[in-house]
Amino acid sequence: MYSKILILRFPGDVVHKPIVCSLVRDYDLTFNILNATVFPRKEGILVLELYGTRKNFRQGVSYLKEQGVHVKNAEQEIKRKEEKCTHCGACTAVCPTGALSIQRPEMIVNFDQKKCSVCELCVPACPTRAMKVRPTNYAFFE
Repeated sequence: MYSKILILRFPGDVVHKPIVCSLVRDYDLTFNILNATVFPRKEGILVLELYGTRKNFRQGVSYLKEQGVHVKNAEQEIKRKEEKCTHCGACTAVCPTGALSIQRPEMIVNFDQKKCSVCELCVPACPTRAMKVRPTNYAFFE
């Protein structure tokens, strides 16, 4: 399962269309709305996490763009919920940058966020779900 946090800007001429419903029906994608602002007949901004296969994800994003929706990846980071981490080390086996490492002899998993590339490989590898992807800001216009 692939997921990504997206910021969608719906121009006034498409804000009234049920475009997001088509992602579920036609592309077998699911979503979680993280934030939304809609100005009827003007524009709408929707921040959502979109889930599905990579192929369906790509097709769904292409569909959004064809409909006139502006799509942007949200800036995101990996966070570890310390209270959930059991220091099993499963995440260290998949971390390509060394951001997750085992401190010996204590056998504690260290997380250096500065080394993290946000590849998200640690998220499904963690049996306790201590590793999470979270958006760092929702600003659409920079």
